[in-house]
Amino acid sequence: MRKSLLNPILALGVLIIIIVGFIFVGNTIEGYFPPQKPEEIAGIPVGDTVVSGMKVVDDSKVRKVPVLYHYEYVLNLLKEEKYLQIFAGLLTGSVETPLSKIGGGSMSLQGVAQGFDGPGFLSVEGQQLVVKPPGTFVWGYKTAYIVGVKKKDSIEIKEGGKTGKTIKVVSASDINNETMHYDYVNITAIKKWYNSSGEGDAINLDYSLSGFNDGRNQVPPGKIKTFFGDNTIVYMKNYPSGSPVMAYMGPHKENATASSAESIGSYPEYGDAARGYNAMSFAKAWNGTIVPPKSSSHGKLNVYFEGVYDPNATGNYAVHGVCPAARSMRNAIGSAGLPTPIGIKWDHLAVAYGVSPTGDVSVYNNMNYPIKIVMWTQGSGAGTVVYTKIVKLS
Repeated sequence: MRKSLLNPILALGVLIIIIVGFIFVGNTIEGYFPPQKPEEIAGIPVGDTVVSGMKVVDDSKVRKVPVLYHYEYVLNLLKEEKYLQIFAGLLTGSVETPLSKIGGGSMSLQGVAQGFDGPGFLSVEGQQLVVKPPGTFVWGYKTAYIVGVKKKDSIEIKEGGKTGKTIKVVSASDINNETMHYDYVNITAIKKWYNSSGEGDAINLDYSLSGFNDGRNQVPPGKIKTFFGDNTIVYMKNYPSGSPVMAYMGPHKENATASSAESIGSYPEYGDAARGYNAMSFAKAWNGTIVPPKSSSHGKLNVYFEGVYDPNATGNYAVHGVCPAARSMRNAIGSAGLPTPIGIKWDHLAVAYGVSPTGDVSVYNNMNYPIKIVMWTQGSGAGTVVYTKIVKLS
């Protein structure tokens, strides 16, 4: 009887010694091999933008280890509901490293981005591959990505800028909407550019977003709508290359920090109707412009201004009516504690002859929060009043 009791106890003791031995051997062996780097298991480049539901881990890249040395991995995989991997591990004697060991941060145990709204991005923190949710504000810069370079009898289409990779060549006789269809420039403008430019000159055809405030990778043209929506595309179309673009805004507050109003008055010698129209155009060109911290922005370029005859102006024409609108914006910006916009003076004649009210004027935000310029008009002709508000986004 006593002997029969000793046998199970002895067997249990031997089993414990074996398990402890395997753990010791496993830890010893593991010490000779560096742990797997998080970026090695990434299914997409680290830094790329992701949204909830995207698979971000390449399971085939996850390192396998002997199951005898890491029997606890079986338990981890059981928690991760990776039954196929457990079955394969028991058959082959090797089991993959559980994702809980090398991944985390808004990522499921199956390597899928989860638990956040908006555009996050893949990152590395310590020894883990993680998905970072977006901050309240995500902005980048409109950057030329697809360009056309003029050759003797063709246009060379390049990806990644003028010195980038050539993706196709379009002969001069084949320039049409089928061979060169882009959102930012129409075929008429492309043909006009080709006929007036010299060999080696370049034209910007499509744009990416780059230089993001949170350090994520450049987002190419084809993915901007997917990650940031139609409104971002519309905004990019309105503003020049290099402009900051607020690609995403989470829940936030908007508070007006300053405001101003200017009446354009009557100067019939310059055409009050045209002046009222130009004041309205100035407001339209700057309304809704968002300037992130420590960034500069121009106004919209696709706004029309009407030339008014003025013998004192270059070419005898000027866009009268923009000065009262510029004073309205200038005064509000000054009251908000921002620097005077480049291209605008502290004179009654706020915009000098020959200065574009949008392309040559820029607003710099020296604050640590984004601002939005809100402008509108009331009335018409000499009775037009231009209103400006500077709004803090927080």
